[in-house]
Amino acid sequence: MPSPDPIAVVPRFRASVPFQINRVRAAAIYCADGRYGDQFDEFLHRELGLPCYDRVALPGGAGAFAGHIESMRSEDALISEIEFLIVSHDLDRVVLIAHEGCGYYLKKLHTPPGALLAAQERDLSRAAGVLLRIRPTLAVSAHLASVRNNSVVFSDVAITPAP
Repeated sequence: MPSPDPIAVVPRFRASVPFQINRVRAAAIYCADGRYGDQFDEFLHRELGLPCYDRVALPGGAGAFAGHIESMRSEDALISEIEFLIVSHDLDRVVLIAHEGCGYYLKKLHTPPGALLAAQERDLSRAAGVLLRIRPTLAVSAHLASVRNNSVVFSDVAITPAP
Protein backbone atom coordinates (compact mmCIF):
# COMPACT_ATOMS: atom_id res chain seq x y z
CA MET A 1 0.00 0.00 0.00
CA PRO A 2 1.48 3.39 -0.94
CA SER A 3 2.22 5.81 1.86
CA PRO A 4 -0.24 8.67 2.20
CA ASP A 5 0.54 12.04 0.65
CA PRO A 6 2.26 13.98 3.48
CA ILE A 7 0.17 17.06 2.71
CA ALA A 8 -3.06 15.13 3.29
CA VAL A 9 -1.96 13.85 6.70
CA VAL A 10 -3.63 15.54 9.67
CA PRO A 11 -0.98 17.44 11.66
CA ARG A 12 -0.27 16.11 15.12
CA PHE A 13 1.16 19.38 16.45
CA ARG A 14 1.39 22.98 15.27
CA ALA A 15 4.36 25.00 16.49
CA SER A 16 3.54 28.37 18.00
CA VAL A 17 6.76 29.92 16.67
CA PRO A 18 6.28 31.08 13.08
CA PHE A 19 8.59 29.88 10.33
CA GLN A 20 11.42 32.32 9.57
CA ILE A 21 11.73 32.68 5.81
CA ASN A 22 14.91 34.78 5.93
CA ARG A 23 18.17 33.33 7.18
CA VAL A 24 20.26 35.27 9.69
CA ARG A 25 23.41 33.79 8.10
CA ALA A 26 24.73 32.46 11.39
CA ALA A 27 25.45 29.06 12.89
CA ALA A 28 26.16 27.77 16.37
CA ILE A 29 28.38 24.77 17.00
CA TYR A 30 28.06 23.27 20.45
CA CYS A 31 28.02 20.03 22.42
CA ALA A 32 24.98 17.79 22.09
CA ASP A 33 24.57 17.54 25.88
CA GLY A 34 20.81 18.05 26.18
CA ARG A 35 21.09 19.51 29.67
CA TYR A 36 22.38 22.71 28.06
CA GLY A 37 20.12 22.95 24.99
CA ASP A 38 17.55 25.44 26.28
CA GLN A 39 20.24 27.59 27.88
CA PHE A 40 22.27 27.65 24.65
CA ASP A 41 19.15 28.76 22.76
CA GLU A 42 18.41 31.47 25.32
CA PHE A 43 21.99 32.78 25.18
CA LEU A 44 22.02 32.81 21.38
CA HIS A 45 18.57 34.39 21.10
CA ARG A 46 18.66 36.94 23.91
CA GLU A 47 22.31 37.80 24.46
CA LEU A 48 23.72 37.42 20.95
CA GLY A 49 20.57 38.53 19.11
CA LEU A 50 20.25 35.47 16.86
CA PRO A 51 16.52 34.75 16.44
CA CYS A 52 17.30 31.65 14.39
CA TYR A 53 20.55 30.03 13.36
CA ASP A 54 21.88 26.82 11.90
CA ARG A 55 22.51 24.33 14.72
CA VAL A 56 25.42 21.94 14.75
CA ALA A 57 25.10 19.92 17.95
CA LEU A 58 27.54 17.08 18.35
CA PRO A 59 29.45 15.42 21.16
CA GLY A 60 32.26 17.75 22.16
CA GLY A 61 31.13 20.59 19.90
CA ALA A 62 34.17 22.28 18.37
CA GLY A 63 36.41 19.67 20.00
CA ALA A 64 35.15 17.13 17.48
CA PHE A 65 37.00 18.90 14.64
CA ALA A 66 40.03 20.26 16.47
CA GLY A 67 42.53 17.67 15.27
CA HIS A 68 42.32 14.97 17.96
CA ILE A 69 43.49 11.56 16.85
CA GLU A 70 40.45 10.01 18.58
CA SER A 71 38.18 11.96 16.19
CA MET A 72 40.19 11.61 12.97
CA ARG A 73 37.85 9.06 11.36
CA SER A 74 34.86 11.39 11.48
CA GLU A 75 36.61 14.77 11.40
CA ASP A 76 36.95 15.14 7.62
CA ALA A 77 33.27 14.32 7.06
CA LEU A 78 32.25 16.75 9.80
CA ILE A 79 34.35 19.57 8.33
CA SER A 80 32.83 18.85 4.92
CA GLU A 81 29.31 19.18 6.38
CA ILE A 82 30.20 22.43 8.15
CA GLU A 83 31.72 23.77 4.93
CA PHE A 84 28.48 22.91 3.13
CA LEU A 85 26.51 24.97 5.69
CA ILE A 86 28.89 27.92 5.47
CA VAL A 87 28.82 28.01 1.68
CA SER A 88 25.24 27.00 0.89
CA HIS A 89 23.67 29.15 3.62
CA ASP A 90 26.12 31.99 2.97
CA LEU A 91 27.06 32.23 6.64
CA ASP A 92 28.94 35.22 7.91
CA ARG A 93 28.96 34.34 11.63
CA VAL A 94 29.67 31.21 13.67
CA VAL A 95 29.35 30.92 17.44
CA LEU A 96 31.27 28.16 19.24
CA ILE A 97 30.15 27.08 22.70
CA ALA A 98 31.92 24.66 25.04
CA HIS A 99 30.68 23.66 28.49
CA GLU A 100 32.31 22.67 31.74
CA GLY A 101 32.50 19.01 32.63
CA CYS A 102 32.12 17.89 29.00
CA GLY A 103 32.00 14.09 28.78
CA TYR A 104 33.50 14.10 25.28
CA TYR A 105 36.74 15.47 26.69
CA LEU A 106 36.67 13.51 29.94
CA LYS A 107 35.66 10.11 28.51
CA LYS A 108 36.56 10.04 24.81
CA LEU A 109 39.68 12.21 24.84
CA HIS A 110 40.67 11.18 28.40
CA THR A 111 41.39 14.78 29.37
CA PRO A 112 42.14 15.11 33.09
CA PRO A 113 39.52 17.30 34.83
CA GLY A 114 42.19 19.83 35.82
CA ALA A 115 43.23 20.25 32.18
CA LEU A 116 39.73 20.44 30.72
CA LEU A 117 39.35 24.22 30.46
CA ALA A 118 42.76 24.69 28.82
CA ALA A 119 41.99 21.90 26.33
CA GLN A 120 38.62 23.43 25.45
CA GLU A 121 40.12 26.89 24.98
CA ARG A 122 42.83 25.44 22.72
CA ASP A 123 40.24 23.52 20.71
CA LEU A 124 37.97 26.54 20.30
CA SER A 125 40.94 28.34 18.71
CA ARG A 126 41.75 25.33 16.53
CA ALA A 127 38.13 25.06 15.39
CA ALA A 128 38.04 28.78 14.64
CA GLY A 129 41.11 28.28 12.44
CA VAL A 130 39.34 25.50 10.52
CA LEU A 131 36.29 27.71 9.99
CA LEU A 132 38.38 30.67 8.86
CA ARG A 133 40.20 28.51 6.32
CA ILE A 134 36.79 27.73 4.83
CA ARG A 135 35.72 31.38 4.81
CA PRO A 136 38.29 33.94 5.98
CA THR A 137 35.65 36.64 6.45
CA LEU A 138 33.63 34.71 9.05
CA ALA A 139 33.03 36.37 12.39
CA VAL A 140 33.80 33.60 14.89
CA SER A 141 33.20 33.93 18.62
CA ALA A 142 33.73 31.41 21.41
CA HIS A 143 32.03 31.00 24.75
CA LEU A 144 32.13 28.71 27.78
CA ALA A 145 28.97 27.64 29.61
CA SER A 146 29.32 26.89 33.32
CA VAL A 147 26.83 25.94 36.02
CA ARG A 148 26.72 28.32 38.98
CA ASN A 149 24.04 27.98 41.68
CA ASN A 150 21.87 25.81 39.40
CA SER A 151 22.02 28.40 36.59
CA VAL A 152 24.03 28.31 33.40
CA VAL A 153 26.31 31.31 32.91
CA PHE A 154 28.29 32.14 29.78
CA SER A 155 31.77 33.62 29.54
CA ASP A 156 33.60 34.81 26.45
CA VAL A 157 36.69 32.84 25.47
CA ALA A 158 39.50 34.59 23.60
CA ILE A 159 40.42 32.66 20.47
CA THR A 160 43.65 32.89 18.54
CA PRO A 161 43.13 30.86 15.36
CA ALA A 162 46.25 29.54 13.70
CA PRO A 163 46.68 30.66 10.09
